Amino acid sequence: MKVSAEKIENQQVVLTIEVVAAELDKAEERACKRLANQVSIPGFRKGKAPRAIVERHVGKDSVLQEAFDLLAPKALADAMEDQKIEDIVARPEIDIQTLEDGKDVVFKATVVPRPEVKLGEYKGLKIEKDAVNVTDEDVQKQLEHMADHQAKMVEAPEGAAVENGDFTTLDFKGFVDGEAFEGGEGKDYPLQIGSNSFIPGFEDQLVGAKVGEEKDVNVTFPEEYHAKDLAGKPAVFKCTIRSIKHKELPEINDEFAKASSKFQTLDELKEDLRKNLEKNEERKADDAQKEKALETATNNTTVDVPPIMIDNEVTRMIREMEMRLAQQGMKLEQYLQFAGTDIAKLRETYREAAEKNVRTGLMLEEVAKAENIKVDGKDLDKEIAMMAAAYGATPKQVAKIIKEQGRLSDLAATVLRNKTMQFIFDSIAE
Repeated sequence: MKVSAEKIENQQVVLTIEVVAAELDKAEERACKRLANQVSIPGFRKGKAPRAIVERHVGKDSVLQEAFDLLAPKALADAMEDQKIEDIVARPEIDIQTLEDGKDVVFKATVVPRPEVKLGEYKGLKIEKDAVNVTDEDVQKQLEHMADHQAKMVEAPEGAAVENGDFTTLDFKGFVDGEAFEGGEGKDYPLQIGSNSFIPGFEDQLVGAKVGEEKDVNVTFPEEYHAKDLAGKPAVFKCTIRSIKHKELPEINDEFAKASSKFQTLDELKEDLRKNLEKNEERKADDAQKEKALETATNNTTVDVPPIMIDNEVTRMIREMEMRLAQQGMKLEQYLQFAGTDIAKLRETYREAAEKNVRTGLMLEEVAKAENIKVDGKDLDKEIAMMAAAYGATPKQVAKIIKEQGRLSDLAATVLRNKTMQFIFDSIAE
């Protein structure tokens, strides 16, 4: 076998691989045996038809392609070993140059070698942790939030006018250039004034209106509005207020504490809220410190990331987003329409985060090698048990699904990544 290599743009390497004709003949023999087991040939039991009959039945080109598919993986692996390419980060692009009986097989394989990663400082990092400081004002906000949840909706007195924060129902019909437009009409529509749910300026103009009163609201659709036929156009909405309600908040005192918690006094409730806030702030400070440690270790690492790795990560991130949208009953195409963007722009917005993800991943892989961090059966069992608890299943059920879907290697990779991150976190200097 002969191999030559040429480096091209974007860290790609083109391997030109020549395999002697005798190897192709052997591969054709194996290919015919495989094809004889896959197709029905009249007069022969499956797998029993001789090579000449199989070639005549399926065609010479099919046999050659099958033979190439059989010999190419080993030839590529040998070529990579010859050129000291240990690993690649994307599926090779194969271009067959010569594939004929009696001739050496010649094909080109464009590969992207795993980039060289040079670690910098990654353990014993000095990362300052944010101080936790919960104020009386923070506790008061929590109390007010609790009170807001227990508020009663009270009908405004007769003759009252709409105020900011009120909850209204209204009828409306929108017109552009004097013509009603599709989707611009609503009956008994619920709207909290000041929620900014409608077009900018719409809700402000309802302040002061009374129940039964008709009011024209003049607005301009934003330039980036999702309905292109309305974007940037002035509109008039003819509105009628049907009801006005406001929240009646409970008084925050000992009775409130008894009614809304297990505590008998407001002071006890405040103390509990303070403790919970401090725990939350402590957790946020821990998370921020860990995030900073990962970012620092990544920034200390030198690696030239191939563009294909970033592209693949962008694709993965968008697929995740698509699955989240599907859980909410929305398709990606609908989201793009509402957001006023397209897939190309969306991919571009993800590129910076994708590159950061790839760099961090490469750093963690290299740290795992340097520190000889491994994943064993106990690690996998622990992760499966956590997944089972989260999904309300048994570990045995989860393990079965993972094996059936062929995701065991993915799970092991995730566990190794988590163990490596924990190694970095545990080593943060006090």
